[in-house]
Amino acid sequence: MANQALAEKVGLSAAACWRRVKALTDNRVLQGTFSQVQPEAVGYHLCVFLMVSLTRHNAQTTQAFEDAVGSYAQVLQFYAVTGDADYMLRVLMPDMATYDRFLTEKIFTLPSVSQVKSNFSLRAIKQTTAVPIID
Repeated sequence: MANQALAEKVGLSAAACWRRVKALTDNRVLQGTFSQVQPEAVGYHLCVFLMVSLTRHNAQTTQAFEDAVGSYAQVLQFYAVTGDADYMLRVLMPDMATYDRFLTEKIFTLPSVSQVKSNFSLRAIKQTTAVPIID
């Protein structure tokens, strides 16, 4: 959103709005600006949620796993979680054959991976990057 449009929406002058946005950015409340790319438009037709369990849970093995998985461009989101699995990943893939190679060549080759469960998205119901600000 352009600064002028934001200023009008929140009832500030453009200069005051710019100063507030700059302060929020300087204080790391706001981080970056982006355009949202539609995955299908660039050839990604599969959205997969992986639940990954590790056999060992010491600092060295978990850090090695996190470093490796965090470096894969296909991994859009990566969380340490509670429950039946240790990690949840959201990945985008062009097709099933590519996903199979990703599992075989990247995930299954990592030490301490004991189990991977894949859940394929049928469609996105809600997808946002907006953080709720509740008064």
